[in-house]
Amino acid sequence: MTTHHFVATAFYNVIGTMPPALKIASGDTVVTRTLDAWGYDENDVRQAHGPNPMNGPVFVEGTEPGDALKVEILDMNPTRDTGFTRSVLAANVIDPEAVRDLPRSEKTLWDIDRQAMTVKLKEPVAGIENLVLPLSPMIGCFGVAPSFGQAISTATSGAYGGNMDYRVLGPGATIWFPVFAPGALFFLGDCHAVQGDGEIVGTGVETTFEVTVRLTVEKGRPMSWPRAETADDVITIGNARPLDQALQHATTEMLNLLVIDYGLTTVAASHLLGQVIRYDIGNVFDPAYTVACRVAKKWLPAR
Repeated sequence: MTTHHFVATAFYNVIGTMPPALKIASGDTVVTRTLDAWGYDENDVRQAHGPNPMNGPVFVEGTEPGDALKVEILDMNPTRDTGFTRSVLAANVIDPEAVRDLPRSEKTLWDIDRQAMTVKLKEPVAGIENLVLPLSPMIGCFGVAPSFGQAISTATSGAYGGNMDYRVLGPGATIWFPVFAPGALFFLGDCHAVQGDGEIVGTGVETTFEVTVRLTVEKGRPMSWPRAETADDVITIGNARPLDQALQHATTEMLNLLVIDYGLTTVAASHLLGQVIRYDIGNVFDPAYTVACRVAKKWLPAR
């Protein structure tokens, strides 16, 4: 298999059916350097505008609608010593009557120590002066071209992926996207040095990364929503608003996974999910919310 060092020369604020920037064979690896969420590169020079400019699209030969694109996140290395966040909680994640008391949200800089693999505020804030967080890279926005030739803003998400901001999707994770267009047309960007559940200040620690992914087509593997896997868990992801609809999509996809991939009956899957399911919130800031349904592999039958 071939490793492609993809240097993006154009960036997209939509995920859609665009002319391919790179064509690869199934199973090839792509190494690329991303911009941050506002379009600044590793030298802090603005190359594009936000939100979330994407590298791509990458055309994976032999991929057709009805297939799945398997994306293995092999490595993520920060290419800059700074990142940024907003400074206060987003208005939509607190009680309405509390919003009027929020201070103005300001851009806040963070230091990224690439040797120690830590992240901390550039200017300490009283009460958390000693806050030092472990670097925990994740991809905030990535996916494939949506159905029917749509081009959808990188501010949001859907069945094709997009701006899910799910902190589990970092090195060592694998995610599958349902394919809607020939070649899949894979996009990637908006990487974070660290982020809590929900992206509740409207950002993670936004910065630039060199990202290495392996892209493989899985023929005739129908799915309705993204699926993922880590060393310990299988995961299904729903993107929608309101939050309960995202949960419904994720749960339905997990039910289908257990029935089709693991051979369980609906009753057996229901017993299992009723007692061992875990839900994570990926994003509750953007137009579509993200809910991840997670089941530990230790509870699953052998395939």
